Amino acid sequence: MEQPTFDTFYTLGGEAEALYKDKGSKFLAYGYPVTCEEEIKGRLDALRKRYYDATHHCYAWRLGPKGESFRANDDGEPSSTAGRPILGQMLSREVTDALIVVVRYFGGTKLGVPGLIEAYK
Repeated sequence: MEQPTFDTFYTLGGEAEALYKDKGSKFLAYGYPVTCEEEIKGRLDALRKRYYDATHHCYAWRLGPKGESFRANDDGEPSSTAGRPILGQMLSREVTDALIVVVRYFGGTKLGVPGLIEAYK
């Protein structure tokens, strides 16, 4: 008789949030365990409504035991400076079934490409 196989993976144990400040900019990070794209859309819509005056709402998500479904979004930041670093952190820790959103309030000083990548990761 063939033994059943079980997929194991890392995900978030619950909702999480963090704050990071750099040169006047404020980055509010939110992490959510998620199970489907509809739930992801709901979380993003809620954050956009709550932080309607923020400069950017950048995010990355992965779904599936091996993270086969994923997306990263820079929301107006220079290409690959926000969503890709967020996704990179999820990949490096093998986290899936999760959504990470970083809400940015621009502080008046440009961080440059390296500074943005560092801030978002």
